Amino acid sequence: MSKQPTPPSPAGLTKRCAIYTRKSTTMGLEQEFNSLDAQREAALAYIRRQPGWTLVDTHYDDGGFTGANIERPAFQRLLADIEAGKVDVVVVYKVDRLSRSLLDFAKVMERFSKSGASFVSVTQNFSTADAMGRLTLNMLMSFAEFERSMISERTRDKIAASRRRGQWTGGPVPFGYEVKAKKLGISETEAPIVREAFALFLKYRQAAIVARLLNDRSMLPRGATNNPAKQGLRWTKDSISRLLRNPLYAGQMMYGKELHPGQHPRLIDEATHHEVMLSLAGKRRELRYTGVNHDYVLRGLVRCGRCGAAMSPASTKKGKTVHRYYRCCTRDKEGRQVCGTRQLPAGALEEFVVERIALATADGSLVAEVERQMRERTDARRKANEELRKRLPDEIANASSAATRYVEELGRLQGRSRELVEAKLRTETDRLTAAEQRLAQAENDRIDVEVADAEREWIVRALRDFDRVWSLMTPENRGRLARSLVVAIRVDEASNQVEVELVNFAADEASEAA
Repeated sequence: MSKQPTPPSPAGLTKRCAIYTRKSTTMGLEQEFNSLDAQREAALAYIRRQPGWTLVDTHYDDGGFTGANIERPAFQRLLADIEAGKVDVVVVYKVDRLSRSLLDFAKVMERFSKSGASFVSVTQNFSTADAMGRLTLNMLMSFAEFERSMISERTRDKIAASRRRGQWTGGPVPFGYEVKAKKLGISETEAPIVREAFALFLKYRQAAIVARLLNDRSMLPRGATNNPAKQGLRWTKDSISRLLRNPLYAGQMMYGKELHPGQHPRLIDEATHHEVMLSLAGKRRELRYTGVNHDYVLRGLVRCGRCGAAMSPASTKKGKTVHRYYRCCTRDKEGRQVCGTRQLPAGALEEFVVERIALATADGSLVAEVERQMRERTDARRKANEELRKRLPDEIANASSAATRYVEELGRLQGRSRELVEAKLRTETDRLTAAEQRLAQAENDRIDVEVADAEREWIVRALRDFDRVWSLMTPENRGRLARSLVVAIRVDEASNQVEVELVNFAADEASEAA
Protein backbone atom coordinates (compact mmCIF):
# COMPACT_ATOMS: atom_id res chain seq x y z
CA MET A 1 0.00 0.00 0.00
CA SER A 2 1.42 3.41 -0.96
CA LYS A 3 1.73 5.96 1.76
CA GLN A 4 1.62 9.71 1.34
CA PRO A 5 3.57 11.81 3.81
CA THR A 6 1.65 13.66 6.50
CA PRO A 7 1.91 17.45 6.64
CA PRO A 8 5.21 18.54 8.16
CA SER A 9 5.24 19.37 11.83
CA PRO A 10 6.43 22.71 13.16
CA ALA A 11 9.81 21.15 13.84
CA GLY A 12 10.55 20.69 10.09
CA LEU A 13 10.26 17.23 8.51
CA THR A 14 10.43 15.34 11.77
CA LYS A 15 7.19 13.59 12.66
CA ARG A 16 6.35 13.38 16.31
CA CYS A 17 4.85 9.99 17.05
CA ALA A 18 2.72 8.86 20.00
CA ILE A 19 2.21 5.20 20.82
CA TYR A 20 -1.25 4.24 22.14
CA THR A 21 -1.79 0.88 23.88
CA ARG A 22 -4.93 -0.63 25.37
CA LYS A 23 -6.08 -3.81 27.11
CA SER A 24 -9.74 -4.49 27.92
CA THR A 25 -9.09 -6.15 31.30
CA THR A 26 -6.58 -5.70 34.09
CA MET A 27 -5.74 -9.40 34.14
CA GLY A 28 -1.99 -9.88 33.73
CA LEU A 29 -1.09 -6.18 33.96
CA GLU A 30 0.77 -6.87 37.21
CA GLN A 31 3.37 -8.89 35.30
CA GLU A 32 6.79 -7.39 34.67
CA PHE A 33 6.26 -7.60 30.87
CA ASN A 34 2.56 -7.42 30.04
CA SER A 35 0.35 -6.95 26.99
CA LEU A 36 0.74 -3.16 27.03
CA ASP A 37 4.52 -3.51 27.06
CA ALA A 38 4.37 -5.92 24.10
CA GLN A 39 2.20 -3.52 22.10
CA ARG A 40 4.51 -0.61 22.88
CA GLU A 41 7.64 -2.56 21.94
CA ALA A 42 6.20 -3.53 18.52
CA ALA A 43 5.11 0.06 17.81
CA LEU A 44 8.49 1.46 18.91
CA ALA A 45 10.33 -0.91 16.56
CA TYR A 46 8.09 0.26 13.70
CA ILE A 47 8.81 3.94 14.45
CA ARG A 48 12.56 3.35 14.49
CA ARG A 49 12.36 1.94 10.96
CA GLN A 50 10.73 5.13 9.61
CA PRO A 51 13.14 7.95 8.65
CA GLY A 52 12.41 11.24 10.33
CA TRP A 53 10.02 9.76 12.92
CA THR A 54 10.65 10.44 16.59
CA LEU A 55 8.80 9.25 19.69
CA VAL A 56 7.28 11.77 22.11
CA ASP A 57 8.07 11.34 25.79
CA THR A 58 4.48 10.96 27.01
CA HIS A 59 3.05 7.47 27.46
CA TYR A 60 -0.58 6.78 26.51
CA ASP A 61 -1.54 3.44 28.08
CA ASP A 62 -5.10 2.35 29.01
CA GLY A 63 -5.10 -0.88 31.01
CA GLY A 64 -8.52 -2.28 31.90
CA PHE A 65 -10.60 -0.12 29.53
CA THR A 66 -13.01 -1.36 26.85
CA GLY A 67 -12.75 -0.33 23.22
CA ALA A 68 -16.54 0.02 22.97
CA ASN A 69 -16.27 3.74 23.74
CA ILE A 70 -13.61 6.46 23.89
CA GLU A 71 -14.07 7.38 27.56
CA ARG A 72 -10.54 6.30 28.51
CA PRO A 73 -8.17 8.57 30.45
CA ALA A 74 -5.00 8.00 28.40
CA PHE A 75 -6.89 8.21 25.11
CA GLN A 76 -8.50 11.48 26.15
CA ARG A 77 -5.03 12.88 26.96
CA LEU A 78 -3.86 11.74 23.53
CA LEU A 79 -6.75 13.52 21.80
CA ALA A 80 -6.02 16.69 23.76
CA ASP A 81 -2.33 16.60 22.77
CA ILE A 82 -3.22 15.99 19.10
CA GLU A 83 -5.55 19.00 19.06
CA ALA A 84 -2.83 21.03 20.79
CA GLY A 85 -0.45 20.22 17.90
CA LYS A 86 1.93 18.06 19.98
CA VAL A 87 1.49 14.83 17.97
CA ASP A 88 1.72 14.20 14.20
CA VAL A 89 1.29 10.40 14.01
CA VAL A 90 -0.55 7.96 16.29
CA VAL A 91 0.90 4.45 16.19
CA VAL A 92 -1.03 1.43 17.50
CA TYR A 93 -0.43 -2.32 17.45
CA LYS A 94 -3.85 -3.10 15.90
CA VAL A 95 -6.78 -0.99 14.76
CA ASP A 96 -9.13 -2.27 17.47
CA ARG A 97 -6.74 -0.96 20.16
CA LEU A 98 -7.93 2.50 19.18
CA SER A 99 -11.67 1.71 19.04
CA ARG A 100 -14.06 -1.18 18.41
CA SER A 101 -16.94 1.11 17.48
CA LEU A 102 -17.16 2.18 13.84
CA LEU A 103 -19.08 5.32 14.79
CA ASP A 104 -16.52 6.31 17.44
CA PHE A 105 -13.68 5.51 15.06
CA ALA A 106 -15.13 7.75 12.35
CA LYS A 107 -15.41 10.62 14.83
CA VAL A 108 -11.83 10.08 16.03
CA MET A 109 -10.49 10.04 12.45
CA GLU A 110 -12.33 13.30 11.79
CA ARG A 111 -10.61 14.89 14.80
CA PHE A 112 -7.25 13.52 13.65
CA SER A 113 -7.80 14.98 10.17
CA LYS A 114 -8.74 18.42 11.50
CA SER A 115 -5.53 18.51 13.54
CA GLY A 116 -3.37 17.24 10.66
CA ALA A 117 -2.50 13.99 12.43
CA SER A 118 -2.39 10.56 10.80
CA PHE A 119 -2.86 7.05 12.12
CA VAL A 120 -0.76 3.91 11.61
CA SER A 121 -1.50 0.29 12.52
CA VAL A 122 1.73 -1.68 12.92
CA THR A 123 0.52 -5.26 12.32
CA GLN A 124 -1.99 -4.39 9.59
CA ASN A 125 0.53 -2.27 7.62
CA PHE A 126 -1.51 0.70 6.55
CA SER A 127 -1.95 4.38 7.30
CA THR A 128 -4.73 6.95 7.08
CA ALA A 129 -2.45 9.25 5.14
CA ASP A 130 -3.99 8.03 1.83
CA ALA A 131 -7.53 7.27 0.58
CA MET A 132 -6.90 3.53 0.11
CA GLY A 133 -5.68 3.28 3.69
CA ARG A 134 -8.81 5.00 4.99
CA LEU A 135 -11.06 2.66 2.95
CA THR A 136 -9.24 -0.43 4.18
CA LEU A 137 -9.36 0.89 7.72
CA ASN A 138 -13.12 1.43 7.61
CA MET A 139 -13.60 -2.12 6.32
CA LEU A 140 -11.48 -3.53 9.14
CA MET A 141 -13.38 -1.46 11.69
CA SER A 142 -16.68 -2.85 10.38
CA PHE A 143 -15.43 -6.37 11.02
CA ALA A 144 -14.07 -5.34 14.43
CA GLU A 145 -17.46 -3.92 15.41
CA PHE A 146 -19.17 -7.08 14.14
CA GLU A 147 -16.79 -9.19 16.21
CA ARG A 148 -17.50 -7.09 19.30
CA SER A 149 -21.27 -7.49 18.76
CA MET A 150 -20.86 -11.25 18.43
CA ILE A 151 -18.78 -11.40 21.60
CA SER A 152 -21.39 -9.32 23.46
CA GLU A 153 -24.20 -11.56 22.20
CA ARG A 154 -22.38 -14.73 23.24
CA THR A 155 -21.62 -13.23 26.63
CA ARG A 156 -25.28 -12.28 27.16
CA ASP A 157 -26.42 -15.76 26.14
CA LYS A 158 -23.94 -17.36 28.53
CA ILE A 159 -25.04 -15.12 31.40
CA ALA A 160 -28.72 -15.86 30.66
CA ALA A 161 -28.09 -19.62 30.62
CA SER A 162 -26.10 -19.46 33.86
CA ARG A 163 -28.74 -17.35 35.61
CA ARG A 164 -31.50 -19.74 34.52
CA ARG A 165 -29.49 -22.56 36.11
CA GLY A 166 -29.36 -20.51 39.30
CA GLN A 167 -25.67 -19.63 39.05
CA TRP A 168 -24.19 -16.35 40.21
CA THR A 169 -22.49 -14.68 37.24
CA GLY A 170 -20.31 -12.15 39.00
CA GLY A 171 -20.58 -8.45 39.70
CA PRO A 172 -20.92 -6.74 43.10
CA VAL A 173 -21.17 -9.36 45.84
CA PRO A 174 -24.60 -9.06 47.55
CA PHE A 175 -24.53 -8.01 51.19
CA GLY A 176 -24.69 -11.11 53.39
CA TYR A 177 -22.59 -13.22 51.04
CA GLU A 178 -18.95 -13.70 50.11
CA VAL A 179 -17.36 -15.37 47.11
CA LYS A 180 -16.00 -18.87 47.69
CA ALA A 181 -14.55 -20.71 44.68
CA LYS A 182 -16.43 -18.35 42.30
CA LYS A 183 -19.71 -19.15 44.07
CA LEU A 184 -21.76 -17.25 46.64
CA GLY A 185 -21.28 -18.43 50.21
CA ILE A 186 -22.70 -17.12 53.46
CA SER A 187 -20.79 -14.32 55.17
CA GLU A 188 -20.75 -15.09 58.88
CA THR A 189 -20.46 -11.39 59.75
CA GLU A 190 -23.07 -9.96 57.34
CA ALA A 191 -25.70 -12.73 57.17
CA PRO A 192 -26.96 -12.10 60.75
CA ILE A 193 -27.57 -8.44 59.80
CA VAL A 194 -29.69 -9.51 56.81
CA ARG A 195 -31.76 -11.87 58.97
CA GLU A 196 -32.17 -9.18 61.61
CA ALA A 197 -33.36 -6.70 58.96
CA PHE A 198 -36.13 -9.08 57.85
CA ALA A 199 -37.11 -9.84 61.47
CA LEU A 200 -37.27 -6.14 62.37
CA PHE A 201 -39.36 -5.33 59.33
CA LEU A 202 -41.90 -8.01 60.17
CA LYS A 203 -42.06 -6.52 63.67
CA TYR A 204 -42.23 -2.78 62.85
CA ARG A 205 -43.38 -2.83 59.20
CA GLN A 206 -41.35 0.25 58.24
CA ALA A 207 -38.01 0.30 56.41
CA ALA A 208 -37.02 3.62 58.04
CA ILE A 209 -37.39 2.13 61.53
CA VAL A 210 -35.36 -0.92 60.51
CA ALA A 211 -32.58 1.33 59.19
CA ARG A 212 -32.49 3.40 62.39
CA LEU A 213 -32.44 0.36 64.68
CA LEU A 214 -29.66 -1.38 62.73
CA ASN A 215 -27.56 1.79 62.78
CA ASP A 216 -28.18 2.24 66.53
CA ARG A 217 -27.03 -1.36 67.11
CA SER A 218 -23.89 -0.82 64.99
CA MET A 219 -25.08 -3.48 62.54
CA LEU A 220 -23.81 -1.45 59.62
CA PRO A 221 -23.53 -2.01 55.85
CA ARG A 222 -20.33 -3.15 54.18
CA GLY A 223 -17.65 -0.48 54.14
CA ALA A 224 -19.05 1.41 57.14
CA THR A 225 -17.14 2.38 60.25
CA ASN A 226 -18.17 2.04 63.87
CA ASN A 227 -16.27 5.21 64.77
CA PRO A 228 -18.87 7.91 65.58
CA ALA A 229 -16.33 10.59 64.69
CA LYS A 230 -16.19 9.26 61.14
CA GLN A 231 -19.65 9.22 59.62
CA GLY A 232 -19.28 6.49 57.00
CA LEU A 233 -21.95 4.43 55.32
CA ARG A 234 -25.20 3.98 57.21
CA TRP A 235 -28.41 2.12 56.46
CA THR A 236 -31.14 4.26 54.92
CA LYS A 237 -34.79 3.64 54.14
CA ASP A 238 -33.94 3.08 50.46
CA SER A 239 -31.03 0.71 51.09
CA ILE A 240 -33.13 -1.39 53.48
CA SER A 241 -35.98 -1.50 50.94
CA ARG A 242 -33.58 -2.74 48.26
CA LEU A 243 -32.24 -5.41 50.60
CA LEU A 244 -35.72 -6.61 51.57
CA ARG A 245 -36.86 -6.84 47.95
CA ASN A 246 -33.88 -8.91 46.82
CA PRO A 247 -35.10 -12.49 46.05
CA LEU A 248 -31.50 -13.71 46.31
CA TYR A 249 -31.87 -14.00 50.09
CA ALA A 250 -34.75 -16.48 49.65
CA GLY A 251 -32.58 -18.74 47.50
CA GLN A 252 -33.73 -17.40 44.12
CA MET A 253 -31.70 -16.07 41.20
CA MET A 254 -33.15 -13.30 39.06
CA TYR A 255 -32.66 -12.86 35.33
CA GLY A 256 -34.68 -9.92 34.01
CA LYS A 257 -38.17 -10.55 35.36
CA GLU A 258 -37.60 -14.29 35.65
CA LEU A 259 -36.94 -16.05 38.96
CA HIS A 260 -35.09 -19.37 39.08
CA PRO A 261 -34.01 -21.61 41.99
CA GLY A 262 -30.50 -20.53 42.94
CA GLN A 263 -27.48 -22.70 43.64
CA HIS A 264 -26.42 -20.46 46.55
CA PRO A 265 -27.54 -20.96 50.18
CA ARG A 266 -30.58 -18.97 51.27
CA LEU A 267 -30.51 -16.63 54.27
CA ILE A 268 -34.28 -16.58 54.92
CA ASP A 269 -37.16 -18.92 54.13
CA GLU A 270 -39.62 -18.35 51.29
CA ALA A 271 -42.54 -17.61 53.60
CA THR A 272 -40.65 -14.79 55.33
CA HIS A 273 -39.62 -13.21 52.04
CA HIS A 274 -43.13 -13.54 50.63
CA GLU A 275 -44.65 -11.91 53.72
CA VAL A 276 -42.18 -9.04 53.48
CA MET A 277 -42.92 -8.54 49.79
CA LEU A 278 -46.66 -8.45 50.46
CA SER A 279 -46.12 -5.90 53.21
CA LEU A 280 -43.91 -3.71 51.00
CA ALA A 281 -46.58 -3.86 48.30
CA GLY A 282 -49.23 -2.76 50.82
CA LYS A 283 -51.23 -6.01 50.53
CA ARG A 284 -51.15 -6.93 54.19
CA ARG A 285 -54.15 -5.68 56.15
CA GLU A 286 -52.15 -4.20 59.02
CA LEU A 287 -50.18 -1.99 56.65
CA ARG A 288 -53.12 -0.10 55.23
CA TYR A 289 -52.94 2.58 57.88
CA THR A 290 -49.42 3.28 59.06
CA GLY A 291 -48.05 6.62 60.10
CA VAL A 292 -45.21 8.26 61.90
CA ASN A 293 -46.94 8.30 65.31
CA HIS A 294 -47.70 4.71 66.33
CA ASP A 295 -49.27 5.79 69.63
CA TYR A 296 -52.61 5.96 67.78
CA VAL A 297 -53.25 2.21 67.79
CA LEU A 298 -56.74 2.67 66.28
CA ARG A 299 -55.43 4.72 63.36
CA GLY A 300 -57.56 4.09 60.27
CA LEU A 301 -60.27 2.17 62.17
CA VAL A 302 -62.35 4.90 63.80
CA ARG A 303 -65.39 6.20 61.87
CA CYS A 304 -67.75 9.04 62.68
CA GLY A 305 -71.20 7.73 63.66
CA ARG A 306 -72.94 10.82 62.26
CA CYS A 307 -71.44 11.28 58.78
CA GLY A 308 -69.55 8.03 58.29
CA ALA A 309 -66.24 9.78 57.59
CA ALA A 310 -62.91 8.61 58.98
CA MET A 311 -61.70 10.09 62.26
CA SER A 312 -58.04 10.96 61.99
CA PRO A 313 -55.44 11.34 64.78
CA ALA A 314 -54.68 14.80 66.15
CA SER A 315 -52.97 16.25 69.21
CA THR A 316 -52.53 19.44 71.20
CA LYS A 317 -49.80 20.34 73.67
CA LYS A 318 -50.22 22.26 76.90
CA GLY A 319 -46.95 22.74 78.67
CA LYS A 320 -45.23 19.36 78.64
CA THR A 321 -48.47 17.42 78.34
CA VAL A 322 -49.63 16.11 74.96
CA HIS A 323 -53.35 15.49 74.55
CA ARG A 324 -54.27 13.00 71.81
CA TYR A 325 -57.58 12.96 69.93
CA TYR A 326 -59.48 11.40 67.04
CA ARG A 327 -61.23 14.06 64.94
CA CYS A 328 -63.89 13.77 62.25
CA CYS A 329 -62.40 14.54 58.83
CA THR A 330 -65.69 16.01 57.57
CA ARG A 331 -65.82 18.54 60.40
CA ASP A 332 -62.13 19.44 59.88
CA LYS A 333 -62.63 20.06 56.15
CA GLU A 334 -66.20 21.42 55.95
CA GLY A 335 -66.95 22.77 59.41
CA ARG A 336 -69.24 21.85 62.30
CA GLN A 337 -72.36 22.95 60.39
CA VAL A 338 -71.89 19.84 58.19
CA CYS A 339 -70.95 17.46 61.04
CA GLY A 340 -71.21 18.37 64.70
CA THR A 341 -69.12 15.49 66.10
CA ARG A 342 -66.49 16.85 68.47
CA GLN A 343 -62.98 15.49 68.84
CA LEU A 344 -62.76 12.34 70.98
CA PRO A 345 -60.01 11.70 73.54
CA ALA A 346 -57.79 9.01 72.01
CA GLY A 347 -56.74 7.42 75.30
CA ALA A 348 -60.30 6.90 76.54
CA LEU A 349 -61.49 5.45 73.21
CA GLU A 350 -58.50 3.09 72.96
CA GLU A 351 -58.99 1.90 76.54
CA PHE A 352 -62.66 1.23 75.85
CA VAL A 353 -61.92 -0.86 72.74
CA VAL A 354 -59.13 -2.78 74.52
CA GLU A 355 -61.49 -3.53 77.45
CA ARG A 356 -64.15 -4.82 75.04
CA ILE A 357 -61.62 -7.13 73.35
CA ALA A 358 -60.29 -8.31 76.73
CA LEU A 359 -63.82 -8.99 77.96
CA ALA A 360 -64.75 -10.86 74.78
CA THR A 361 -61.66 -13.08 74.98
CA ALA A 362 -61.79 -13.68 78.75
CA ASP A 363 -63.57 -17.07 78.69
CA GLY A 364 -61.65 -18.37 75.67
CA SER A 365 -64.73 -19.07 73.55
CA LEU A 366 -64.07 -16.19 71.13
CA VAL A 367 -60.43 -17.22 70.80
CA ALA A 368 -61.45 -20.80 70.01
CA GLU A 369 -63.99 -19.60 67.45
CA VAL A 370 -61.48 -17.25 65.79
CA GLU A 371 -58.89 -20.04 65.63
CA ARG A 372 -61.44 -22.49 64.19
CA GLN A 373 -62.61 -20.08 61.52
CA MET A 374 -59.10 -19.07 60.51
CA ARG A 375 -57.90 -22.68 60.46
CA GLU A 376 -60.89 -23.80 58.35
CA ARG A 377 -60.24 -21.02 55.88
CA THR A 378 -56.52 -21.76 55.54
CA ASP A 379 -57.16 -25.52 55.35
CA ALA A 380 -59.67 -24.97 52.54
CA ARG A 381 -57.24 -22.75 50.70
CA ARG A 382 -54.44 -25.28 51.19
CA LYS A 383 -56.56 -28.16 49.87
CA ALA A 384 -57.70 -26.19 46.80
CA ASN A 385 -54.12 -25.10 46.16
CA GLU A 386 -52.76 -28.65 46.39
CA GLU A 387 -55.42 -29.95 44.00
CA LEU A 388 -54.67 -27.16 41.54
CA ARG A 389 -50.89 -27.70 41.66
CA LYS A 390 -51.45 -31.44 41.17
CA ARG A 391 -53.72 -30.90 38.12
CA LEU A 392 -51.88 -28.12 36.28
CA PRO A 393 -48.70 -30.07 35.29
CA ASP A 394 -50.87 -32.51 33.30
CA GLU A 395 -52.65 -29.61 31.58
CA ILE A 396 -49.28 -28.05 30.72
CA ALA A 397 -47.95 -31.34 29.35
CA ASN A 398 -51.07 -31.93 27.22
CA ALA A 399 -51.04 -28.39 25.80
CA SER A 400 -47.31 -28.60 25.08
CA SER A 401 -47.71 -31.96 23.34
CA ALA A 402 -50.60 -30.68 21.22
CA ALA A 403 -48.68 -27.52 20.27
CA THR A 404 -45.66 -29.61 19.22
CA ARG A 405 -47.88 -31.85 17.08
CA TYR A 406 -49.46 -28.87 15.31
CA VAL A 407 -46.03 -27.34 14.62
CA GLU A 408 -44.98 -30.58 12.92
CA GLU A 409 -48.17 -30.62 10.84
CA LEU A 410 -47.63 -27.05 9.61
CA GLY A 411 -44.61 -28.13 7.58
CA ARG A 412 -46.76 -30.50 5.51
CA LEU A 413 -49.83 -28.30 4.91
CA GLN A 414 -50.78 -25.44 2.62
CA GLY A 415 -53.74 -23.15 2.07
CA ARG A 416 -56.91 -23.50 4.14
CA SER A 417 -55.69 -26.59 5.99
CA ARG A 418 -52.63 -24.72 7.16
CA GLU A 419 -54.75 -21.79 8.41
CA LEU A 420 -56.93 -24.18 10.45
CA VAL A 421 -53.90 -25.80 12.05
CA GLU A 422 -52.38 -22.36 12.78
CA ALA A 423 -55.60 -21.39 14.59
CA LYS A 424 -55.43 -24.60 16.65
CA LEU A 425 -51.77 -23.93 17.43
CA ARG A 426 -52.60 -20.43 18.72
CA THR A 427 -55.33 -21.91 20.91
CA GLU A 428 -52.98 -24.50 22.42
CA THR A 429 -50.25 -21.91 22.89
CA ASP A 430 -52.66 -19.62 24.76
CA ARG A 431 -53.81 -22.59 26.86
CA LEU A 432 -50.20 -23.49 27.66
CA THR A 433 -49.32 -19.90 28.65
CA ALA A 434 -52.42 -19.59 30.85
CA ALA A 435 -51.69 -22.90 32.60
CA GLU A 436 -48.07 -21.90 33.28
CA GLN A 437 -49.22 -18.56 34.72
CA ARG A 438 -51.78 -20.30 36.93
CA LEU A 439 -49.10 -22.70 38.18
CA ALA A 440 -46.81 -19.79 39.08
CA GLN A 441 -49.68 -18.07 40.89
CA ALA A 442 -50.52 -21.34 42.67
CA GLU A 443 -46.97 -21.47 44.01
CA ASN A 444 -47.34 -17.92 45.35
CA ASP A 445 -50.68 -18.91 46.90
CA ARG A 446 -49.00 -21.87 48.60
CA ILE A 447 -46.58 -19.49 50.31
CA ASP A 448 -49.53 -17.21 51.16
CA VAL A 449 -51.16 -20.08 53.02
CA GLU A 450 -47.98 -20.63 55.05
CA VAL A 451 -47.93 -16.93 55.90
CA ALA A 452 -51.62 -17.07 56.89
CA ASP A 453 -50.85 -20.00 59.21
CA ALA A 454 -48.10 -18.02 60.92
CA GLU A 455 -50.37 -14.98 61.23
CA ARG A 456 -53.14 -17.13 62.74
CA GLU A 457 -50.76 -18.50 65.36
CA TRP A 458 -49.59 -14.99 66.23
CA ILE A 459 -53.15 -13.68 66.62
CA VAL A 460 -54.35 -16.69 68.63
CA ARG A 461 -51.38 -16.54 71.01
CA ALA A 462 -52.03 -12.84 71.59
CA LEU A 463 -55.75 -13.38 72.27
CA ARG A 464 -55.25 -16.29 74.68
CA ASP A 465 -53.42 -14.04 77.13
CA PHE A 466 -54.64 -10.71 75.83
CA ASP A 467 -54.18 -8.50 78.93
CA ARG A 468 -50.57 -9.54 79.56
CA VAL A 469 -49.55 -9.63 75.90
CA TRP A 470 -51.11 -6.23 75.19
CA SER A 471 -49.22 -4.64 78.08
CA LEU A 472 -45.91 -5.98 76.72
CA MET A 473 -46.51 -5.06 73.08
CA THR A 474 -44.92 -2.11 71.32
CA PRO A 475 -47.36 0.52 69.99
CA GLU A 476 -46.59 -0.72 66.45
CA ASN A 477 -47.64 -4.28 67.28
CA ARG A 478 -50.67 -3.08 69.22
CA GLY A 479 -51.84 -1.31 66.09
CA ARG A 480 -51.04 -4.37 64.00
CA LEU A 481 -53.10 -6.64 66.28
CA ALA A 482 -55.98 -4.16 66.42
CA ARG A 483 -56.13 -3.94 62.62
CA SER A 484 -55.97 -7.74 62.38
CA LEU A 485 -59.06 -8.08 64.59
CA VAL A 486 -61.17 -5.00 63.89
CA VAL A 487 -62.78 -3.81 60.66
CA ALA A 488 -64.19 -0.54 61.98
CA ILE A 489 -65.06 1.34 65.17
CA ARG A 490 -68.11 3.58 64.76
CA VAL A 491 -68.52 6.29 67.38
CA ASP A 492 -71.81 8.19 67.70
CA GLU A 493 -71.06 11.06 70.05
CA ALA A 494 -74.71 12.19 70.23
CA SER A 495 -75.95 8.86 71.61
CA ASN A 496 -72.66 8.03 73.33
CA GLN A 497 -72.57 4.66 71.50
CA VAL A 498 -69.45 2.84 70.30
CA GLU A 499 -69.82 -0.06 67.85
CA VAL A 500 -66.83 -2.35 67.30
CA GLU A 501 -67.02 -4.49 64.14
CA LEU A 502 -64.69 -7.48 64.19
CA VAL A 503 -63.16 -9.19 61.16
CA ASN A 504 -65.19 -12.08 59.78
CA PHE A 505 -62.45 -14.71 59.76
CA ALA A 506 -64.78 -17.24 58.15
CA ALA A 507 -65.01 -15.17 54.97
CA ASP A 508 -62.71 -15.96 52.11
CA GLU A 509 -60.23 -13.44 50.76
CA ALA A 510 -62.48 -12.41 47.90
CA SER A 511 -65.26 -11.46 50.29
CA GLU A 512 -62.85 -9.52 52.47
CA ALA A 513 -61.49 -7.62 49.49
CA ALA A 514 -65.02 -6.74 48.39
